[in-house]
Amino acid sequence: MKRIQLQDLGVQEYGETWKYQEQLFDAIIQLKRKNKKDHLAIETPNHFLFVEHPHVYTLGKSGDLNNLLLNEKQLEEKGISFHKINRGGDITYHGFGQIVGYPILDLDNFFNDIHKYMRFLEETMIQVLAEYGIKGVRSKGETGVWLDVGTPFARKICALGVRSSRWVTMHGFALNVNTNLGYFDHIIPCGIRGKAVTSMEVELGRKLDMEEVKGKIATHFATIFEAEFFKEKTKGKGKEKVYEITEENYKDRFNLLV
Repeated sequence: MKRIQLQDLGVQEYGETWKYQEQLFDAIIQLKRKNKKDHLAIETPNHFLFVEHPHVYTLGKSGDLNNLLLNEKQLEEKGISFHKINRGGDITYHGFGQIVGYPILDLDNFFNDIHKYMRFLEETMIQVLAEYGIKGVRSKGETGVWLDVGTPFARKICALGVRSSRWVTMHGFALNVNTNLGYFDHIIPCGIRGKAVTSMEVELGRKLDMEEVKGKIATHFATIFEAEFFKEKTKGKGKEKVYEITEENYKDRFNLLV
């Protein structure tokens, strides 16, 4: 059975997490190159990061900047950061109350099929939602997990966007759990006009336990990918700081960063 190292980074700035993803991603690729060059068979690692980001908009490499409806000054006033990044897809929002997952996998350890990988991510979310009585489905031609597709009330509850190179993946999914959906009003989510965004809290009429939802995600992900998770303690005092950020104190922290 494949093994995946699971890390929960707590609340962490998007740029810091992106840098960490790149380090893990590059290390796997370098090991694969060494294996090929030196005719070795060293096992490549797999990683899965849980994280919750302070308010941020990210734009995919082929995204349209016009889908961001705020200018730089307005972003600063609202305490929202912005990153143009190297994943697929258009613009999306990450923020408090949203569970973001970044699987950094060597698909040579699983299967060589990006389409299948994306469908497996969607299936993980669909099964998690089903545990709460929410019927998540796919929408043809629109990546992610949706509710009430084919009706005037179609709405997205989970966004997906990934990058892959040499069958190594990074970036991943964002599931709206207790998310403040007002932040989606300042963008055209995923570049799709005329469709709404929702959250588990809105659908169920109550806040959910984030740790409980993470546990269900990990369980279904491991089952679908036929893998097992293991954890290692994060080393270094610097990493401990990610747990200090809260929605209440983020505004002050953001003003110090910009």
